[in-house]
Amino acid sequence: MQKKKKIVVAITGASGAIYAKLLLDNLRLLKEQIDKVGVVMSDNAKEVWRYELGNDDYNKYDFDFYAKMDFNAPFASGSAKYDTMIIVPCSMGALGRIAHGISNDLISRAADVILKERRKLIAVVRDTPFSLIHLNNMKMVTKAGGIICPANPSFYSLPKTIEEVAQTVVDRVIDLAGLEKASYRWND
Repeated sequence: MQKKKKIVVAITGASGAIYAKLLLDNLRLLKEQIDKVGVVMSDNAKEVWRYELGNDDYNKYDFDFYAKMDFNAPFASGSAKYDTMIIVPCSMGALGRIAHGISNDLISRAADVILKERRKLIAVVRDTPFSLIHLNNMKMVTKAGGIICPANPSFYSLPKTIEEVAQTVVDRVIDLAGLEKASYRWND
């Protein structure tokens, strides 16, 4: 039997709150594979969520939420053994701070911990186009062991709604996190 995961979900202020919402919804459904989920949101993430989704339903999830400056959160230390961190969506500002080891809030500190402990960091970057600075930051995070997973949907499954399109990205993130979920598989 596979060990249950301890997952950090960080939500930054990049556009794409739908990805964060769908990920939290999916993690709730996959609870038998998960020991703990800790969530940290930037102030901008809350504003973007309210603007893009028209609600503040991020308050309604039964996960452990931590303030952006709460360095007492368990995942601010490697000793808590959180094994996966998903930043969704990941702003280029957050990615740049992570790439350069600037731990000035809980999101960047947790990412620093995940990388130094050689655990799984998944950054769901959402900006487009990418500048050379963005690409170099992605390269640095990748070289440090992180996974850059751009929020590029796939269309093989013939999605019909915005949620179905966004779910193609979230399904990929769930796969990368090592969780098992029935989803569309190419030519399966």
